[in-house]
Amino acid sequence: MRLTILGGGGFRVPLVYGALLGDHADGRVTHVTLHDLDAARLRAVAAVLAELANGVPDPPEVTVTTDPDDAVRGADFVFSAIRVGGPEGRAADERIALAEGVLGQETVGAGGIAYGLRTVPVAMDIARRVAALAPDAWVINFTNPAGLVTEAMSRVLGDRVIGICDSPVGLGRRVARALGADPAEAGFDYVGLNHLGWLRGLRVAGRDELPRLLADPEALGSFEEGRLFGADWLRSLGAVPNEYLHYYYFNRETVRAYRAAERTRGAFLRDQQAAFYADPSLTSWNLTRAEREATYMAGSREASGAGERAAEDLESGGYEKVALALMRAIARDERATLILNVRNRTTLSVLDEDAVVEVPCLVDANGAHPFAADPLPRHAVGLVTSVKAVEREVLAAADTGSRAAAVRAFALHPLVDSVTVARRLLDGYLEEHPGLAYLNRK
Repeated sequence: MRLTILGGGGFRVPLVYGALLGDHADGRVTHVTLHDLDAARLRAVAAVLAELANGVPDPPEVTVTTDPDDAVRGADFVFSAIRVGGPEGRAADERIALAEGVLGQETVGAGGIAYGLRTVPVAMDIARRVAALAPDAWVINFTNPAGLVTEAMSRVLGDRVIGICDSPVGLGRRVARALGADPAEAGFDYVGLNHLGWLRGLRVAGRDELPRLLADPEALGSFEEGRLFGADWLRSLGAVPNEYLHYYYFNRETVRAYRAAERTRGAFLRDQQAAFYADPSLTSWNLTRAEREATYMAGSREASGAGERAAEDLESGGYEKVALALMRAIARDERATLILNVRNRTTLSVLDEDAVVEVPCLVDANGAHPFAADPLPRHAVGLVTSVKAVEREVLAAADTGSRAAAVRAFALHPLVDSVTVARRLLDGYLEEHPGLAYLNRK
């Protein structure tokens, strides 16, 4: 089976290859093609993969290319893991937003909108390329903002594109452990959009154990989300939010912490990864990854007083294992239940059937099928529908080149509180990013 990774020079690619090295079953991936626009980054990552494969019997063959057609042609699975604008673009997104006093995170708020506006046209080109050159391939989207980009690509590929994220997996794992349960034996009632979801129940042996957790202050303080949001707020919600909802529930505190920081997250990662790519090796990659994980969401943890990340949260086993499980389920018809970004169909009544949502799905040889879900709680409906409306304005802007649609995307977002600020944000991003020059229509 042939796997293509677009964005193959990305820092997290060795996680995916490491997961593939542990798969020796029939129908496994035997060939990996890495594609990237940056040949130097490709060489760096390929060198790390070679070190990972050293001593492993019959590892998947790795080839590299800067030609997108060569990369896609003949693939069985295509991972889209691109970063349009690179680390420098992310750092600029954060800087421009924070200068206006609003959040610049890469998937949430102004930063996420800017990233989406320059990523969607590229993602659509990828979708059309796959449809033409590898029409039977399945696309697994890692590219952020994951829900928005998956929805864009689904307009070409339909249900053959599936988005993945490791945030729900990590949340479920932490809550299960706090309850003394085996995450592999638990069932998760999780619902929402990418980076905007809530764990509403956790079933073990047919019983929902989440109420027991919410009634136990000590247990609530034992895992990251409990410390991040606080026991009182979780009990008030009757659910455990995805960690990214901290940006909504504690926005002022988080923006203040991010503005006071020496560097933004994007600037930190830009500088950190530049050092790795300048002298790549498996050792330096491991050290860089450990520092990256330890500092994840540091601004939010500082704002909430949550402290440092627990040791068990620094282990790998996130999105690369979700991706491997997803490929296995499709390629081998090994049924699996995974939380994925897929088209809504009738899952959430407040959204139309083509809206991409993040929910538990049954996966088999025919793809991912969302389970039926209870209606969203009232406190979630407003956020979900507002953010989906913003995503649709981003898609409209990318489709038509409409500056007005782009302004609406910024202005309608819950974390941007002014049309005047929205216009200034767009002006700032247009000045910074040549890739947004297509926004030239009224």
